[in-house]
Amino acid sequence: MGLPQQCEAAFGTADLYGVLGVRRGASPQEIRRGYHRASLRLHPDRVPPEQKEEATRRFQILGKVYAVLSDEKQRVVYDETGMVDEEAEVLQDGRDWLEYWQLLFKVTVKDIEDFQKSYKNSAEELADVKAAYMNFKGDMDRIMESVMCVDYTDEPRIREMIEQAIDTGELPSFKAFVRESKKKMMSRRRRAEKEAKEAKKTKDELGLSGENDLQALIKSRSKDREKEMDNFLAQLEAKYGSNAKKGGKKTAAKKRKT
Repeated sequence: MGLPQQCEAAFGTADLYGVLGVRRGASPQEIRRGYHRASLRLHPDRVPPEQKEEATRRFQILGKVYAVLSDEKQRVVYDETGMVDEEAEVLQDGRDWLEYWQLLFKVTVKDIEDFQKSYKNSAEELADVKAAYMNFKGDMDRIMESVMCVDYTDEPRIREMIEQAIDTGELPSFKAFVRESKKKMMSRRRRAEKEAKEAKKTKDELGLSGENDLQALIKSRSKDREKEMDNFLAQLEAKYGSNAKKGGKKTAAKKRKT
């Protein structure tokens, strides 16, 4: 299955730019920022254990999308033909996309948590909600899936944002939103509540009594990965010199070729 088809299956769109939530003429900085924002939302450390496999798969696809759009030559080919060079080195399955991400952004679990706190009710969130509303023509299922850091308890707040923007004329009145059936609303809510119950069940099975315990578990896993990352960076520095840490993306690529 090619990358556009993987995107369609995982994100509901075959458009690589749409996966990152950026326009086709986006600058390299905008593409990087779009990848950063999407990866914070999809990072496997944000989900309960039973969802980690699927989250990791989507995270890997997201990394491939960024790898294509951040490479000038591959992006030109994609823009002109709508096709992706599936044989390119950056799309091979051997790459560790979590490792690649950490090298690119140097982000920790605490960074993700802090981002979530600052993002909610921010101007950036409002802009993202409006963009999602336009992109998905008012489909709340897709909107709730695409906006970062939200769960089903946030829906009334998200819906109010959209309604206010419609009232002021900032957004058009899409039928899918204003005439959404109660059946569809309840179906979305039942799915979300089921996921929440499954997460709680997993938490109870692990013997975690509180949210802080769950965060401690996630952080302990992160520390193990950070140790591996320290070893990896030390190897890079020994092989390529003191500039290895500064050029994470390029040196990582060099290391894979050896």
